[in-house]
Amino acid sequence: MNEIKPNKAELKFLNLAYARFFDIYEVIMNDDFFNISEETRFFYIINIVNIYSELLTYEPINHFIKYIKEERPPMEAEISSELFKFIRNIFAHFPVFKSWNEVWVDYELITWSKEDGFINKFLKKYVGKSEVKYRMWIPNKKKIIYVDINFPQEYKDNKIYLKDIINEKNGIIFLCGIMKNVLSSQLENI
Repeated sequence: MNEIKPNKAELKFLNLAYARFFDIYEVIMNDDFFNISEETRFFYIINIVNIYSELLTYEPINHFIKYIKEERPPMEAEISSELFKFIRNIFAHFPVFKSWNEVWVDYELITWSKEDGFINKFLKKYVGKSEVKYRMWIPNKKKIIYVDINFPQEYKDNKIYLKDIINEKNGIIFLCGIMKNVLSSQLENI
């Protein structure tokens, strides 16, 4: 028998997660967000990425990610799911950084406790891949932002900085836009 989505437990979680996601989204999209301290910004960024990552486990959202893989421009689905999971796992497993620009990993750090974790798999998969360029219209700001996603060219003993993969300011605005688009796919009214 097919279960109707969302069930009662899912609905409870979805209501809490969506409410918190959109609260944080509004803070980040505020023009003054990048005037607050790096540490405070990082707190909000970690929280919105964690919420989104948890929401990615909801089956209908996975169906939408699959649709993106099949119907949208190259790499959009990977950015909408795998890149977020990579960032979230760095935040979760290495909660030692104070700001976006400080975050780095290397092979030794990533594999200190296990070698087959997602961060290692992600870097092995994308090392040496070409830069991905995006542009996104931000309706409330009435402007287009441009973002480059740069995958590391080598992955050995070198430090890989998150800021070198995607810069903080336009990167966060872009990532928030992608997260919002994916999550909004599940809403009747936005």
